[in-house]
Amino acid sequence: MSFSAAADTLAANLEASIDRWVDWLKIPSISTDPAYAGHCRRAAEWCRDQLTELGFTASLVETGTVTDGKGSGHPIVLASIEPAGSYKGPHVLFYGHYDVQPVDPVSLWHSDPFQPVRRGPLPGEPGGERIVARGAVDDKGQVMTFLEACRAWKQATGHATGGAAYTIVIEGEEESGSVNLQPFVLAHKKLLSAADVCLISDTGMLGRNKPAITYGVRGLAYTQVTLHASNQDLHSGLWGGRCPNPITELTRVLSQLHDKNRRVTIPGFYDKVVPISKKERANWAALKFNQKAALKAIGLPPAADIGEKGFTAIEREWGRPTAEINGIWGGYTGEGAKTVIPAHASAKVSFRLVANQNPADITKRFFKWCKDHTPSGCRWDLTDHHGGFGVTTPIDSPAMRAASAALKSASGKAPALIKSGGSIPVAGMLKDKLGLDTVFMGFGLDDDRVHSPNEKFELDCFRLGCRAHAAFIHHITSA
Repeated sequence: MSFSAAADTLAANLEASIDRWVDWLKIPSISTDPAYAGHCRRAAEWCRDQLTELGFTASLVETGTVTDGKGSGHPIVLASIEPAGSYKGPHVLFYGHYDVQPVDPVSLWHSDPFQPVRRGPLPGEPGGERIVARGAVDDKGQVMTFLEACRAWKQATGHATGGAAYTIVIEGEEESGSVNLQPFVLAHKKLLSAADVCLISDTGMLGRNKPAITYGVRGLAYTQVTLHASNQDLHSGLWGGRCPNPITELTRVLSQLHDKNRRVTIPGFYDKVVPISKKERANWAALKFNQKAALKAIGLPPAADIGEKGFTAIEREWGRPTAEINGIWGGYTGEGAKTVIPAHASAKVSFRLVANQNPADITKRFFKWCKDHTPSGCRWDLTDHHGGFGVTTPIDSPAMRAASAALKSASGKAPALIKSGGSIPVAGMLKDKLGLDTVFMGFGLDDDRVHSPNEKFELDCFRLGCRAHAAFIHHITSA
């Protein structure tokens, strides 16, 4: 069967698709807050039931320590569908997540984050009609584009994936660290290893009407450091100038993370970094990314284009590792005055890594660097919050060719091949544990306000995602 029949079915059933999407968005599946555990389970059950209705064999897999039949973590939706007839093409593993970020600060939302609103852009907002809700694009909306494509194939042919073999993993802890995902993968390694490639829709496009496939994401090493000095907070008048102030000393140490060219100063940090190839630099330059416009959109002047010397903004995001201080605190930060020298000060420090850099190795090197820079009279508490490997997928693989053809069929335009400065640790873990490459075929926009108030997913992007997944099924089965 051709892609056109599935596309016609999608178009005819668009309003019903949106209604189902809205129903899922109404479930407040905030994974990081234990108070929402029941809602997370309900969101997982909703997804399982949809997959069952589409002809998949679907179940909930409990995670964490099991008590009375339920784990301490949020359940993972696991589903599969057998190939039809004599299908010999690739077996696809589709990964997504049903959990969402917290909604704080609620006061900045224009509407209830779990009462989805369908509306046009407000004055000053770009784009067209959209659904506004937490999880609209990250990741319920993007997962729904896959589910609705399967529904269209099911209605048109009787088989949700056009006869192709698919395994589905939809987890509920992506927004809270995916702490139970690797144990799940190892426990189901035999089943998951049957896949030839992983397909993820949790990324974005270059812009409206500019489809893209992400062929690489950066890895992540995430840490917390605490510098201790005295055994109690001290009166700054009596002790100032007589002993170390952990805030002062911590900022003094962390200010040495970069040299004058904004290169990271940790010894060995760049040892495994793969240089950006001439071809990649040429391809990225041809995209004509407008850094000045990007800075202006976030309220910054052109002079704010700072980073590692010798690289463009897009090269720094897609092809170079970075070190960032994500948060820093200590002492008194409440209203009014309290003049103390604190006993300790802390910071969150993260590293975005490129392919071949090992997050455990980078964390080890950073902790050694901290110890080598220990201020007199102080000591460290160093916490590894883990992370994940970066990945780069070969752009000439059969699955990548199928994804490119699918996006062209769905949009009429050949997709750009891009990388992302963000991290999707599951991709690195699947490569490490199962040897799977990942194709990132996402449909979000830079202004979708992911993780922020008023998150949205535009209907044009939703429609394109549905069509692209339907076309991907066609091209996979035709390969």
